[in-house]
Amino acid sequence: MKEIAASALTQTIKDMFLELSYVGGKDLMCALDNARTQEESPLGQLVIDQLMTNYQIAAKERVAICQDTGMSVVFAEVGQEVHITEGSFEEAIQQGVREAYTEGYLRKSIVRDPLFDRVNTGDNTPCVIHTRIVPGDTLKLTALAKGFGSENMSALKMLVPADGIEGVKRFVLQTVEAAGPNPCPPIIVGIGIGGTFEQCALLAKACTALPLDQKNPDERYGALENELLERINALGIGPAGMGGRITALRVHIRQAATHIAGLPVAVNICCHAARHATRTL
Repeated sequence: MKEIAASALTQTIKDMFLELSYVGGKDLMCALDNARTQEESPLGQLVIDQLMTNYQIAAKERVAICQDTGMSVVFAEVGQEVHITEGSFEEAIQQGVREAYTEGYLRKSIVRDPLFDRVNTGDNTPCVIHTRIVPGDTLKLTALAKGFGSENMSALKMLVPADGIEGVKRFVLQTVEAAGPNPCPPIIVGIGIGGTFEQCALLAKACTALPLDQKNPDERYGALENELLERINALGIGPAGMGGRITALRVHIRQAATHIAGLPVAVNICCHAARHATRTL
């Protein structure tokens, strides 16, 4: 049995959210540099240049990449041989978020009730925690700061098997086209296919934290990722919605077994920042 102190978990979460707010995805600069060489629109080129400069300043000055420092999301893969000591697992994570956002002067964006009492909690908690129990004695944490300009453009649809692959493509393209400039393109498009209503949404969310150079290991889905990326970029929305070739940097798909009567599809759109970090304790 491996013991991990709640205080160590809190410190790790705090460090992760501070790092991702200042730096974003580590492979992002490479993706933007590649996008710059492909973008033919002078206005689109200018937008990408400004984005890259912004990232460099944020990393150097340790200031937030974007004023919307997002809703905090944590995926935790907890080894069944791990024991959290000296405190609560979930409260340790919440405390790490709380300290990161208050001590790091990050914008607090969470209201305590979605409909009747939209009062800011003042520390960006509660965060959203997704936990899986897995074999082993390690604790793998993936933290995301999800801005809502892009989150609001996401969608889920319960297709039926008869809709098939063309129905999936149509829904994804309609979702991105309807989003237009709102999610701050160039974007990362996470797509979950299969499972149930909630599982396909979780798959789509997890896709937005994948390395940008990672493809689906199933060649069929890998080919679909490439096709959708090409067709999304052919929409002409472009960087910042000002027209051009590069609307998306990457399309990621993850799939799961589903019911014989269902074909759930979720599209989780993420802005170019795609702020995420992973640590293993």
